[in-house]
Amino acid sequence: MTYISGFLLAVPTENKAVYKEMAEVAWPIFKSYGCLSMRENWGNSVPDGKVTSFPMAVKKEENETVVFSWMEWPDQETCEKCFAAMMDDPRMKDMPKMPFDGMRMMWGGFEELVRFD
Repeated sequence: MTYISGFLLAVPTENKAVYKEMAEVAWPIFKSYGCLSMRENWGNSVPDGKVTSFPMAVKKEENETVVFSWMEWPDQETCEKCFAAMMDDPRMKDMPKMPFDGMRMMWGGFEELVRFD
C-alpha cells in the first residue's frame, strides 16, 4: 500500500495561475525524490459549514479558494526522506514565492487503508 501526504489550504483566488505554476515547478523535484503522483485540486464546490468545514479549517477569507491536494508515495520512508532533503536542494531556490498564507495550511501523512481504481 502507498503512503499519502495530504494538504489543505486557502489561496487568494487571484493567485490561481501562480499557484498552478508553483505546483508545475515543484512536481519534477518531488518526482526526482520518488513521488509517484501529485494532485492539486482547486475548490469549486466547497460549502461553508455550521460546525466545521474545509473553509472553516483554513480560515478562508472572502477572496480565497480552498485547495485540497495530495501526493502519493511508495512508502512513508521515501516521503520523509524527500521532505528532509528538499530543505537543502538548490532547486528549491528557484521556486516561486508561496502565493498563500502558509500559517493556515494544514498537512498530514496517511497510510492507505483501501484503494479502489
